Amino acid sequence: MIDKLIYYMQYPFVHYAIIVGVAVALCSSLLGVTLVLKRFSFIGDGLSHVAFGAIAIASVLRLIDNTAVTSALQLTNNMILVLPITVLSAILLLRTGQNTKIKGDAAIAMISVGALAFGYLILNVFNSSANISGDVCTTLFGSTSILTLQPVDVWLSVGFSVIVIVLFILFYNKIFAVTFDENFAKATGTNVQGYNLLIAIIIAVIIVLAMNLVGSLLISALVIFPALSAMRLFRSFKSVTIFSAVFSVVCALIGLLISILAGTPVGSTIVAADVVAFGICSLIGLIGGGARG
Repeated sequence: MIDKLIYYMQYPFVHYAIIVGVAVALCSSLLGVTLVLKRFSFIGDGLSHVAFGAIAIASVLRLIDNTAVTSALQLTNNMILVLPITVLSAILLLRTGQNTKIKGDAAIAMISVGALAFGYLILNVFNSSANISGDVCTTLFGSTSILTLQPVDVWLSVGFSVIVIVLFILFYNKIFAVTFDENFAKATGTNVQGYNLLIAIIIAVIIVLAMNLVGSLLISALVIFPALSAMRLFRSFKSVTIFSAVFSVVCALIGLLISILAGTPVGSTIVAADVVAFGICSLIGLIGGGARG
């Protein structure tokens, strides 16, 4: 197995997959703690379904303009359309969730189900591929496409990941305040609505980046499992955030390596690693009573 791994590590596509996988996992874990504590975990599901619908539209447009450049830069061109739509949907979810007539969970359900239905409908009506089920399954659950990334796709993913990490570090104290007590933060002069908007936009960017890694239906696992696992062992926000980031990166690496060696689906393997690690953390927390740091 070691020899096989060393053999595969000689290829650039493996390096690209590991770089993007680690970057996406790290970004997902940072905002996951905030979303879990704010009880807004399912925003990942909602936005991932929106991204699925946007990808369906991008696929149709790519068929209309089927040039060599478009085919070579599939992820990049998809992101040009998918990212703005997902960001706008995140803003809409935030605004609608504050509506007294439509609560946050109902807004997420409406937008996610509607986007998923329209996306599947568009793929069936306009897609010229003979394997509609395969295309849809790949988009929903991820595929080995993470192993066929081009350098430009890697740079794009890493660039967005760096932006997310820098924003989180710069506004860490404000995000912390908004996460735990919005009323107190507002009383101290913090622009709560603005920082909630920043969180929604960042998570939208993360969703788009993670689409190519684990597929639209499994993205929430990258957001939720690291945060919940960290909360089984630690109590403070800082400790939970740091452990969540380490946990997510380690599980992503393990999942990617297993996928490469065993030929299993990348997204499902990474999520399976998250689930197993969550079980281990829960057991440790149950036995030891959790750490106080």
